[in-house]
Amino acid sequence: MFRSRSKEEKAPTGKVTADLSKQPRDPQAPKGRPTPKRSDAQSQRRRASSGAPLDRKEAMKRQREARRVDLAKQREALASGDERYLPARDKGPVRRFVRDYVDSRFCIAEFFLPLAVIILILSVIQVQNIQNISLLLWLIVIVLIVVDSIGLSFRLKKQLNQRFPDTPKRGAVAYGLMRTLQMRRLRLPKPQVKRGERP
Repeated sequence: MFRSRSKEEKAPTGKVTADLSKQPRDPQAPKGRPTPKRSDAQSQRRRASSGAPLDRKEAMKRQREARRVDLAKQREALASGDERYLPARDKGPVRRFVRDYVDSRFCIAEFFLPLAVIILILSVIQVQNIQNISLLLWLIVIVLIVVDSIGLSFRLKKQLNQRFPDTPKRGAVAYGLMRTLQMRRLRLPKPQVKRGERP
């Protein structure tokens, strides 16, 4: 009863361990090798990155050069309308449609800056009647811009819901309204449609 096991009885356990060694290692199990020091791992990563600059000055120089190239591409894209290099706020079919929709229409808001300069000059003149006229013009211009912007936002929202029902449109209407405040020839990206031409 208390006698030691024979060799035959011990043999199956050896087979079992041999079979287990062939199975894939559990991710939670020890890996069987020491973990490298942090300094060694960092130096290996640095060596692995090909063409990495050796000093900080060189890294800053390369970073500035890459930024300069990116900005040059963005400027060209803003002039030509090339979608690949546009800034993130101008990318995508929704934003392109909003730009085309705004550029194809005559908006009162685009004349706000020239009208504001004229009204400001009139308000400086020390004649009571002219100052009253300038105040009245301010009121008329602001009311016209607000009414025009409300109408444009409703029409634009309707068009966006029809054309892009499943696409996120967050901020698209505000983007269009901000574009109306810029004079047509100063808008960036440059207008790609003529006035009256439907996008």
